[in-house]
Amino acid sequence: MPYVTVKMLEGRTEEQKRALVEKVTAAVVETVNAPAENVVVFIEDMPKNHYGVAGKLFSDK
Repeated sequence: MPYVTVKMLEGRTEEQKRALVEKVTAAVVETVNAPAENVVVFIEDMPKNHYGVAGKLFSDK
């Protein structure tokens, strides 16, 4: 049973997340021949004040 975790900054809509889950599932099915019903996709929304690049929090941008 494949498990996929997607970490991304918060702010995506339910529609965007739904599309992401559908496409990630399809990619896993195509790539490793796993049945779609066995593919689990976790989405971890990260608050912008919990993530930084180049010494700056995304919440400060």
